[in-house]
Amino acid sequence: MEWQVRAIRGATTVSENSVEAIREAVMELLEQLEQGNHLDPNDIISAIFSATRDLDAIYPAAIARERPHWDNVALLDVQQMHVEGSLDRCIRCLIHVNVPKPNAVIYHPYLRQAKNLRPDWSILSDRSHTIAPVAGS
Repeated sequence: MEWQVRAIRGATTVSENSVEAIREAVMELLEQLEQGNHLDPNDIISAIFSATRDLDAIYPAAIARERPHWDNVALLDVQQMHVEGSLDRCIRCLIHVNVPKPNAVIYHPYLRQAKNLRPDWSILSDRSHTIAPVAGS
């Protein structure tokens, strides 16, 4: 079996700047990411979370640390660069993971209002939540 490190992106929005709302959104995002890509958390190398400047009630990485088998994942939180007119209350993630099929199609979950950030990926994610080999591989 040939393993390769792949990067998976995702994003979501939060209804309000509270621990409860951030926890709900981050858990939903990570659940979609894990299930949609059939990930074993033990294969996750690292995760970087960015949050817009209007979210400061809790670190998204602290919530990720609560997930089963995420205790050995290297986690980092950063503040998203502010751009006037950009999406408010947004959390993005970039996760590096070992995958057994280097040519697999990756599901990048963009949830809630974050679907507007990558409408091309949102359409694809609505069709399938499975990793499938790329044609010709």
